[in-house]
Amino acid sequence: MNDRKLRQDGFGTGFLQIEVYGVNIADPIDDAFIEIIEVNNQSNLTVLHTDKTGRTQIVSILAPALINSMEPTSTRPFSTCDLRIEKEGYVDVYISGVQIFPESVANQAVFLTKTTPDMMPKLIDIQDPVLWGDFPAKIPEDPVKELTGFTGLVVLPEVIIPEYIVVHEGVPDDTTGTNHKVLFKDYIKNVASCEIYSNWPEQTLRANILAIISFALNRVYTEWYRSKGYNFTITNTTSHDQAFDFGRNIFNEISVVVDDLFNSFITKPDIQQPLLAQYCDGKESTCPNWLSQWGSKYLGDQGENALTILRKYYGQEVYLDQAAKVEGIPESFVNNLSVGSTGNEVRVLQEQLNQISTHYPLIEKVKETGAFDEQTKRSVEIFQEVFSLPVTGIVDRSTWYNVSRIFVAVTKMAEIT
Repeated sequence: MNDRKLRQDGFGTGFLQIEVYGVNIADPIDDAFIEIIEVNNQSNLTVLHTDKTGRTQIVSILAPALINSMEPTSTRPFSTCDLRIEKEGYVDVYISGVQIFPESVANQAVFLTKTTPDMMPKLIDIQDPVLWGDFPAKIPEDPVKELTGFTGLVVLPEVIIPEYIVVHEGVPDDTTGTNHKVLFKDYIKNVASCEIYSNWPEQTLRANILAIISFALNRVYTEWYRSKGYNFTITNTTSHDQAFDFGRNIFNEISVVVDDLFNSFITKPDIQQPLLAQYCDGKESTCPNWLSQWGSKYLGDQGENALTILRKYYGQEVYLDQAAKVEGIPESFVNNLSVGSTGNEVRVLQEQLNQISTHYPLIEKVKETGAFDEQTKRSVEIFQEVFSLPVTGIVDRSTWYNVSRIFVAVTKMAEIT
């Protein structure tokens, strides 16, 4: 099974890292106090502090055996822990139910609010993942929406990756549900962490994440809910859309794949839109012509790649496309940049790294020459290390868009202050 040894002793090891920020990711909070309580082992209590990047060290947490994540079983495939986060001058945060899977790194981001005398501690209760919890089945829809004629659907002129997506808690007509404005990539990472297990084969993760992205982009492209008079993009109920749990932890294995794929989507010849790629677990419920989450896991075990997996469920004619426009990004990615590269893209990179270094001083400032030299490579490597990316010194698509994302956050911080 992808050369991974399945332990039979009932135990495994997972990992956890916490990140603490103020207004946004450009505002890392140093020396925040964090207490981790392992729920399944109350005597195991860990105390951590964040560093200048707002991050803690990665700590190991007891988890169930890996085999419980590889097949649907009656044994819960993850353990949980609770967190208490404190920083003088900020509201305390308590998080329950942080999920720990064996052989996977959980990442919990926490955003603190400046305290006032009447503010109570903030409580976050993370819900079970869909494959383990009790969630309503998806109401089937036409995977390709009618865009012409008398329907009156409002559609965008082209497929774009929005900077933000507005997620409504509950079914569309629930007026009591909260709307959350979430960065698009963060939304995809959250949904994937709710819907699938992070320690599955990489090609299975890629296939499922492409389905999640395509579904969301279909809602964006057709303005599905806004055209019906709603003030949101998508809901978090599985009966209508995809699971989303505001404030939950995500998993590094999922995050890396989303960073690589976030502007890719599934489509078919002669249609203008991303496919509304519907899916189900394939065990508790079956769904012909939809992706089976457990079925895709078994295909990944067999070494099938993501596109082959997708074609098994959505048809041999489906293919992958990319959105040309990513909103909120100053410059679009063109080619990989490395030592010896020159031009405007390198100069933009250097300018953005220098801006980011004002909030993350570990990242070395560089000369803005438009030439990718060894100094620029070192700065890129530190950026990649700080933001949990593969440390290569090469600016690939994932690194480029992460630099742009942090640059935009830093710019917005400057506007606030």
